[in-house]
Amino acid sequence: MSTVDEDYEVSICANCGKGEEESDKLKACMACKMVKYCSRECQIAHRPKHKKECRKRAAELHDEKLFKQPPPGEDCAICFLRLPSLHTGIKYQPCCGKMICSGCILAPVYDDQGNVVENKCPFCRTLYHTSDEEMVEREKKRVEAGDSQAMYNIGCDYRDEKNGYTQNYTKALELFHRAAELGHSKAYNSIGIAYQFGNGVEVDIKKASHYYELSAMMGNASARHNLGSAVGLNGNMNRALKHYMIAVGGGYAESLTAIQKMHSTGLASKEEYTSALQSYQAYLSEIKSPQRDKAAAFSDEYRYY
Repeated sequence: MSTVDEDYEVSICANCGKGEEESDKLKACMACKMVKYCSRECQIAHRPKHKKECRKRAAELHDEKLFKQPPPGEDCAICFLRLPSLHTGIKYQPCCGKMICSGCILAPVYDDQGNVVENKCPFCRTLYHTSDEEMVEREKKRVEAGDSQAMYNIGCDYRDEKNGYTQNYTKALELFHRAAELGHSKAYNSIGIAYQFGNGVEVDIKKASHYYELSAMMGNASARHNLGSAVGLNGNMNRALKHYMIAVGGGYAESLTAIQKMHSTGLASKEEYTSALQSYQAYLSEIKSPQRDKAAAFSDEYRYY
């Protein structure tokens, strides 16, 4: 069945048959977009006849959106290579709010005369913070400026009781929601985790899946893997495989391991496993650089895959 959107040319009300010239502008069914109505009353009256088909098409539309290829990942503000999905390969700069790869963080910084500059941000040249307290204050200022990454970071600090913050799940979720509303995919994933495990809220698997989906559609590979794991536990291995395949393209190594296990038990074909390997290799080719390799060799804190 072809996709039907809000511009689908239906000129009459599905219930009473009135055309647009006989009524106000017809409004499409919000769930399936397949039919239109001249009024709320007509939509309610037609519901028993339309319900089954509507639910089927609404599910199809949802899956089309859910399994659509996610947007490309963010690039490093310095080298312009794709940022890795592994958190240790990315360093947030609370001085300027930029996301910089581990390789660029450890690379020498030069001034206009070509002299090496010590202890300065490679992007804005601000002196690095000298204490955790100073780092926290800089992040608070970034939150006041509407920086979603700073909101997310402090939310994690409240959740994990780090950097001098007392554990407070309520404040963590408040910051996650603020960051998510600004388009921060990891924040949606963290809200999903909170509902899955009951961190500050009642356990609600349906809500957890909802937030995982929002995060996954924005390109978060971890949330995509979480969705694969959830539907896999419910026995829907075909759907799990689809999630894992997308997560592998986003650099999530655990999804590749999951597909390998599915292949070994006959739940994924050789072709599907090979495709996953190729997808992961394509991801690595986008993020690898000698500079990042040097950083990873220096410390696991800078490992990027």
